[in-house]
Amino acid sequence: MNKIFLPLMLVLGLLASCKNHKDRPSTNSIDTSITVANAYNPFFLDSGSVEAYISTEKLEPAIADKMRNFYYSRNFEFAWLTGSGLTEQARGFWNLHSYYTNYNKGDSSLNDDKVLNKVMGRLNETAEASLKASERSTIQTELGLTEHFIIYLGKNYEAAVLKNRSLESFVPKKKLPTMEVAKTILETKEDDFEKENQAYKQVKAQLKRYYAIAVGGGWQPIAFIGKKVKKGETVAQVPAIKRRLQLTGELTGNDTTSLYDDAFEQGVKNFQASYGYTADGKLIDSLVKLMNIPVAQKIQQLIVNLNRVRWLPAETDERLIVTNIPEYKLHVYENGKETFNMNVVVGKEGHNTVIFSGKLSEVVFSPYWNLPTSIVEKEILPAIKNNPHYLEEHNMEKTGESGGVPEIRQKPGGNNSLGKVKFLFPNAFNIYFHDTPVKSLFEKDVRAYSHGCIRLSDPLKMAEYILHGQDNWNTQTITEAMNAGKESSVGVKRPIPVIITYYTAWVGSNNQLNFRSDIYDHDAEQAKLLFTDAL
Repeated sequence: MNKIFLPLMLVLGLLASCKNHKDRPSTNSIDTSITVANAYNPFFLDSGSVEAYISTEKLEPAIADKMRNFYYSRNFEFAWLTGSGLTEQARGFWNLHSYYTNYNKGDSSLNDDKVLNKVMGRLNETAEASLKASERSTIQTELGLTEHFIIYLGKNYEAAVLKNRSLESFVPKKKLPTMEVAKTILETKEDDFEKENQAYKQVKAQLKRYYAIAVGGGWQPIAFIGKKVKKGETVAQVPAIKRRLQLTGELTGNDTTSLYDDAFEQGVKNFQASYGYTADGKLIDSLVKLMNIPVAQKIQQLIVNLNRVRWLPAETDERLIVTNIPEYKLHVYENGKETFNMNVVVGKEGHNTVIFSGKLSEVVFSPYWNLPTSIVEKEILPAIKNNPHYLEEHNMEKTGESGGVPEIRQKPGGNNSLGKVKFLFPNAFNIYFHDTPVKSLFEKDVRAYSHGCIRLSDPLKMAEYILHGQDNWNTQTITEAMNAGKESSVGVKRPIPVIITYYTAWVGSNNQLNFRSDIYDHDAEQAKLLFTDAL
């Protein structure tokens, strides 16, 4: 009975059982259209595993029925785990779960499962696991996450959210054509959930707009110009570009002449800003290339990111630091409102900045930089071989040896790679915020250059914000500590939650739709799982 299509005897048995549980969903609600061939996730549960878990864990009837509905709607397809470890949705939910449990200490209902917490801690630290759907630990983790998911929604959203099928729609189920996925999302009523999650509502509204553009025929490819075009010039491609920008809202009016005039320059600037580029109004072929991305691909991008913004925490009066990797920006929030933001440099390809959550709990002034073993092996040792004085010239020193590899650190000072201060939020990935002596990178539009940690453009402002009102810390004492040349640290009395995110499409505070490049190919990976016609 491990098949995803339930055998007749099992169906009859379940139907008989339902006579004694009038609130239990009918087996008619099992979505047998989901198969191994079209499933979002290749893992499927044995049909009896859900009932066994409900019985063993003695779940409350309301939670038990929601769990049944959840898996019936998936034909018992896994939601959270796959062969390589956690799904993107699992990481998104666990970030949300961790955020909630960290700031609701009195609520033990979501933080009392020590086994699940331990397993999730291990899986969160693993980029690539090796799991089997038949293993008991895998099944227990999958069902434990669903139980916590149901409890979490019940505590954080109005009851109406759980009365409709929005509970089941949180996690994708099967591959479908792009336009069919979009239509289903747009036809699903989620008014109560959208009231609680404004970011989701905003992206969904943009999906509706782009869906209408696609139904209307989309836009036509524009021929490359081959040169930089400036205001006052007349170019053959300008009419097509004007129509393209008018269609998506960056350009107002209906002018389609060939003249690059003031209004068109503003439209080009609006397009540049929405894609994260310096809004200088210079029309070049790299912009035309972005304009030529098919509308279907933009719809896919919106859907992928709509799935991600589902996992944003509800507004709270707590402070919150969010870094959006593709945006190359850090945002600080209080009471659900943005206090300030700053440019950041994130990990380059091959040194990806990991998506996770933590608590900023310590500020280290004039820090040492303890070089990771990978950097020592790949960069420092070859440099020493070419130049025996490399360590001395770079203010570095050897402090020991581990596994045959020297342990090396860079001393505090003006050329220290961490700059004058670092901000720690302990995590298994050894990622943190820090200053940098190389300030020029913050002026670039694309800022993926680090080995994985996140460099801040204004570390003094960050330190002032974090330590405001704590002991005698102020601008003067912070500046002195940053320039002391001797490492010192201070604990943050009110640790601040940190969430590292990956949004390539979102609506900003000015109601402008933003798109960014998929620098780590996470969008591409999700598109292959979601769409039969992934581009």
